Amino acid sequence: MENLNQALFLMVTGMIIVLVVLSLVVGLGNLVISLTNRYLPEETPGDKKQGGKPYSSKVAAVVAAVVDAVTHGKGRVDSITKK
Repeated sequence: MENLNQALFLMVTGMIIVLVVLSLVVGLGNLVISLTNRYLPEETPGDKKQGGKPYSSKVAAVVAAVVDAVTHGKGRVDSITKK
C-alpha cells in the first residue's frame, strides 16, 4: 500500500509541476507577443518609399485581371514593384 501512495504522490506532484511550467510558458509567450506588437509595429506597404518608374494603367489592368482570375475574385493588387 505504501508503494501505491508513493506512486500517486509522485504522479500528482508531476502533474502540478507540468501545469505550472506550461502556464509560465503560455504567460511569457503572451507577454512577448504583446510587447513585440506594442514596441515593434508591423510595417504597412504604404510606409516604404516606392522607387522606380510607375507602371502603365494597361499593365496594372492586366495584372489585376490575372490575380482576379487566379484567386477567383478573392485577391487584390495593392502595388506592383519589381524585385
